[in-house]
Amino acid sequence: MTSEKSTKPFLKNIRNFSIVAHIDHGKSTLSDRLIQECGAIEAREMTNQILDSMDIEKERGITIKAQTVRLNYKADDGQEYMLNLMDTPGHVDFGYEVSRCLSACEGSILVVDSTQGVEAQTLANVYQAIENNHEIVCVLNKIDLPASDPKKVQTQIEEVIGIDASEAILVSAKTGVGIHDTLEAIVKKLPAPRGDSEGELKALLIDSWYDQYLGVIVLARIIDGSLKKGQKIKMLATNATYQIDSVGFFTPKKIFCDELKAGEVGFINAQIKQVSDCKVGDTIVLANNDSAFALPGFKQNKPVVFCGIYPIDASDFEKFRDALAKLHLNDASFEYEAETSSALGYGFRCGFLGLLHLEIIQERLEREFDLDLITTAPSVVYKIHLRNNEVVEVHNASEMPDPMHIEKMEEPWILATIMTPETYLGAVLDLCTQKRGTQKELSYIGDRVMLVYRLPLNEIVYDFYDRLKSCSKGYASFDWQMDGYEESQLAKLAIMVNGENVDALSFITHKSRAESRGRAICLKLKDLIPRQMFAIAIQAAIGGKIIARETVSAMRKDVTAKCYGGDISRKRKLLDKQKKGKKKMREIGNVEIPQSAFLAALKLDD
Repeated sequence: MTSEKSTKPFLKNIRNFSIVAHIDHGKSTLSDRLIQECGAIEAREMTNQILDSMDIEKERGITIKAQTVRLNYKADDGQEYMLNLMDTPGHVDFGYEVSRCLSACEGSILVVDSTQGVEAQTLANVYQAIENNHEIVCVLNKIDLPASDPKKVQTQIEEVIGIDASEAILVSAKTGVGIHDTLEAIVKKLPAPRGDSEGELKALLIDSWYDQYLGVIVLARIIDGSLKKGQKIKMLATNATYQIDSVGFFTPKKIFCDELKAGEVGFINAQIKQVSDCKVGDTIVLANNDSAFALPGFKQNKPVVFCGIYPIDASDFEKFRDALAKLHLNDASFEYEAETSSALGYGFRCGFLGLLHLEIIQERLEREFDLDLITTAPSVVYKIHLRNNEVVEVHNASEMPDPMHIEKMEEPWILATIMTPETYLGAVLDLCTQKRGTQKELSYIGDRVMLVYRLPLNEIVYDFYDRLKSCSKGYASFDWQMDGYEESQLAKLAIMVNGENVDALSFITHKSRAESRGRAICLKLKDLIPRQMFAIAIQAAIGGKIIARETVSAMRKDVTAKCYGGDISRKRKLLDKQKKGKKKMREIGNVEIPQSAFLAALKLDD
């Protein structure tokens, strides 16, 4: 650990900014070059995507967690500036990370790939920055590639986003071209933070994570006043008080200092043991300040995709619960509550912002906390209107009320923005129609098309993104936002094995899809359930009506093997006796479905 060397600049010499862009447009590589240009770390310590600290980020080549780094930069005018850079994720599932960072900054660098132009998430992320009243600096990246066309992309930015791109900086984050110009634009065009270093302490809790040696570490943006070692602080949302043990910042190495003043971003450690005391978006004030009011904080994100997660070994349940609490501290955008299943035991019903978010959380739980987990099929929240005027929210099929009491059912819909080259327009339109979508808008931007479609969310959560990438050879991009609920013809598809309902495999689906999905699950289970001494019926049913059936045939012993020739009636008698025995077995027999079969059946839509 090192101590702070340089003297602190005045508030007017601080710049807090985020880097926003679509996936793979070069945010993390640009961050690397800015860190190098400012000499924040030595050349021997430099690695690619240095701010992507998790193994899972490096393996997948995506940013999952927003990272903060402080840079000291001496501008051409001779003044020294403190730059607080926040590298944000690009994927739609991590939009909450982006919104939190933007709330803590005054400006944004918009990075656009000069070979691909404006994409769906470029739009989503830049609109979030505009909503936060950010000053925006345009950077056109990858100008070293032969396919680069900066003039065309500048026109696209002006036409599609509606911001001036005439002074966009041409950059190659890979080779380092244009990095100095980017730093000069940051200090000249982006505004300094407002605040009063001498005023009462007020800080915004941006992020937090669990350290096994230090407990909870909090990342904060100081709005007014200053945070010092030894101060007693209070979290306004929970009224919990703590004494600060240490304060510091990242360069990206952890560096301890004496205090953090207004306008700065840094971390504090205060022996916080209660994970629940740290709420992202909370306001930190001095413990003796009873008149303080909370800062606006962040807009709470509502999970849209739900699934059950269970430990494979039931004895891991307590360890699993602790792991979820620690991970929730680092990722406030997922929710969880305890639930039980007759097939899978004790576990948690978890809510996520999308399928990639679900996948990442499951992988982080398995890697960081050494857990073996099983996940049920993802589902969305349906609104069920009952005949007594009550409205209930249903996450999975087992919660579905009796059809006799249901007045109507509503499912969530989204507004999707899809950008695709014109060549693949037909295939993309066909996919959206298959998914029950209705077209809202279609506009041409050069040789590309921007589509706006209204689609049911339960059609999106399974395989839409994968199929979109397949039918467009990977060129289409996709972004979406919630667009309310609408009445729909929904049904609970129950799966029965040997006449018994299997709750873990039942799900809610649109009536037009029920039969095909029922057949698919029955066929899959037929291959997965081991054969017994009696025949097993696998059925899919809506209410009392069976819509699909498969049979796992019985294992048979050759009871006629000892009959050499002789009268046929002798063989017939032995076979009839065997048939009676199998009928009796089926009535009293219990079919144990192995967990591997559950897992494979639930992955039907992958």
